[in-house]
Amino acid sequence: MSGRTDPGSVAGRPSAEELLRHGVRRRGENAFTEAERALRAAVDKARRDDQVRHDDQVRHDDQARRDDGLMAVRIRAQVELATLWRMRGDYRRAGLLFALTLPAAERTFGPRSVEVAALCNEWGVLGKYTGRFRQAEALYRRALEILEETRGPEHEDVATVCHNLGGLAHARGDHEAGEPWARRATRVRARLLGERHPRVAADLAAWAALVDGCGRPAEAEALLRKALAVSEAAYGPEHHDVAAALHNLAALAHRRGDLDEARARYTRALAVKDAVLGPGHPESAITLINLGALHRARRRPDQAEACYGRAVEALRRAAPDHPHLTAARRGLAAARAELPPADVEPRRRTAPTREETPS
Repeated sequence: MSGRTDPGSVAGRPSAEELLRHGVRRRGENAFTEAERALRAAVDKARRDDQVRHDDQVRHDDQARRDDGLMAVRIRAQVELATLWRMRGDYRRAGLLFALTLPAAERTFGPRSVEVAALCNEWGVLGKYTGRFRQAEALYRRALEILEETRGPEHEDVATVCHNLGGLAHARGDHEAGEPWARRATRVRARLLGERHPRVAADLAAWAALVDGCGRPAEAEALLRKALAVSEAAYGPEHHDVAAALHNLAALAHRRGDLDEARARYTRALAVKDAVLGPGHPESAITLINLGALHRARRRPDQAEACYGRAVEALRRAAPDHPHLTAARRGLAAARAELPPADVEPRRRTAPTREETPS
């Protein structure tokens, strides 16, 4: 985006570009409230400055390029704001803002631009989290096609979209289709960054989940343990990537029947998610669902009910169409049906259903 920059601060007040940079930086530091305030201000300032210039009917070349720059800053700020809302679990607003921003990005940057690819990738992540899998795949594939054409097949941005396509296949339960995407993401990023880089560890963790789904649990566990060690060394014990590795290690232990280890790892994964994302975040739902299934296997329906109830509440508000919500509701009904009669009233009892497969 060379040449497309905001004209800068005026009278000591930050420019839209400066507000955008500040918002992105604070989001990376998990200061979400301050980040949202800065990103909203960036969008508003870029819009107002552009309108002022339009109203003044300035037409000479230098000013025209500045107008393009203000629109570019506004679009980037909207994408970052929508991404922030997705990270905070505000899926409805995030989806509306992505949909509003894409046509403007296509007009400003071109439909085959890396900026459009970045927007499509972020919107695809939202589609996965909300259960709109077909939409997510179409967005990811569009992003990948643009990036392979503009960046080349060995660029890290390509690795990111491959990682996401693998994760989408995992969410669909299509592990055989997803493993090549995860393997490619890991190979490309490891070549660029080195095998001990934390982003490579995230690729390893995602690949491990697919390897496990393909029936190779020992290989999956080795990948996960390596990913966890690298992530903890890079980020410390409280980070989203640490929680993801812990969850997947718990799922492996759960499937092989080691319920004590599985419970300890699920519990720690949930604690990290609550610390990083905040209690009630929809990304915690899958850990809660699996922990609920584990409590049912241990014949603790009261604890299972609490886990399933939290998962239902988180998903009902943020992603009412997500297939995990159906699993959570079935688990909740089954847990309530297993409670002693004195604990059930005044709840309505429901026949038990089959137990969810840990994922």
